Amino acid sequence: MEISVKLQAFEGPLDLLLHLIDENKVNIYDIPIAEITDQYIDYLHRMEETDLDVMSEFLVMAATLLDIKCRMLLPREISEEGEEIDPRAELAEQLMQYKMYKYISYELKERQTDADHYFFRKPFIPDEVAAYIPPVDMDELLDDLTLLKLHGIFNEVMRRSVEKIDPIRSKFGKIEREEVSMAEKVIYIEKYIGTHSHFSFRQLLAGQCSRNQVIVTFLAVLELIKRGKLRVCQDHTFADIQIEAA
Repeated sequence: MEISVKLQAFEGPLDLLLHLIDENKVNIYDIPIAEITDQYIDYLHRMEETDLDVMSEFLVMAATLLDIKCRMLLPREISEEGEEIDPRAELAEQLMQYKMYKYISYELKERQTDADHYFFRKPFIPDEVAAYIPPVDMDELLDDLTLLKLHGIFNEVMRRSVEKIDPIRSKFGKIEREEVSMAEKVIYIEKYIGTHSHFSFRQLLAGQCSRNQVIVTFLAVLELIKRGKLRVCQDHTFADIQIEAA
């Protein structure tokens, strides 16, 4: 059966094959491979495409069709399950996937076109609602954490600070550091939260360089927990206490 093929630009060999199958009104899973192959090669003869990359794709598919055409003339191969292997099966599967993606692209294009006709109003939140701050639930913030556990970690950090003292250099003298106020340390921890959304209580205290720094940091953490800006939790007994922004 001959068919008139209009020379148009196809996106690739699968696009051309799908066009021929639609024009012949045949089932993808039962392709008349001889007729389709002849029509496909006839189209290639009439192409005026000079781009070798494009032509090579169509020629590879032509070779595939000729290979399938030859295999259709031979006795069917038998699979391990005892079933006949259809030489057209792999090509039919590729065509079905291509057809599915092609129609999906049409659907997405239509949705994009329709979306251009929709306009959404900017969200409006009353000032009273925007300014509302939910009450802080201290039980939820502290979870199963107790002051006794905090005190234990604080003592351990202080002990490690003492162990870090160099026995030689510590005798050279002591340089007093400027005292840090509670407000300054609260600001420091708030900035620390900005770059460390999740960290351990031990990690925060270990970064302090003096006993006063550790004490003020410890009190500042408690203050931020009270304000509801920090949330603390502990996976199990004696585990590190984890801190995150509330």
